[in-house]
Amino acid sequence: MLFAHDTECGLTAATALVNTDGRDGEGLPDIAALDRFVTANGWTGRHERTDAELHAVRALRPRLRRLWDDDPDTVVTVVNDLLRESRALPQLIRHDDEPYHVHAVPRDAPLATRMAVEAAMAVADLVRGDELGRLRHCAHPECPNVLVDLSRNRSRRFCDAGCGNRVAVSAYRARKAAGSRP
Repeated sequence: MLFAHDTECGLTAATALVNTDGRDGEGLPDIAALDRFVTANGWTGRHERTDAELHAVRALRPRLRRLWDDDPDTVVTVVNDLLRESRALPQLIRHDDEPYHVHAVPRDAPLATRMAVEAAMAVADLVRGDELGRLRHCAHPECPNVLVDLSRNRSRRFCDAGCGNRVAVSAYRARKAAGSRP
């Protein structure tokens, strides 16, 4: 593990959330999709299952995407704004058989607020460790997704949407076609 468990979880969840607004259309089209997203990404605490909550989570995505798209000083501004707006007060807690980790807002805070703060806290760790380069865009030329490279050697290039496989298959087919020519 390169970073603290909660940092990696926050980065992974933020990446997944940003990528729900991708090339395949709306990844959070309804409350049921948000429920699945919350479960898949291990979110605990308050979850209202309302249209207002769904809209608040969707509205967070463009702000989080800026963490991948902007220069380091702007990223710091976005992180600080998210923490300030949420009145974040970091505390060590333990729940659900997880080791001690940092929560900066109460578990009964609105879901979008908790998502924003978790992402901001995780990116703050990247900024402090001079590791913002781990926030990347997928290397597939037609993919708008983002990724977080948690590999030790900083070698991850493709998102989780199968882009790496598509590139490998395309390269294989090109090699086969080039080899079969006289």
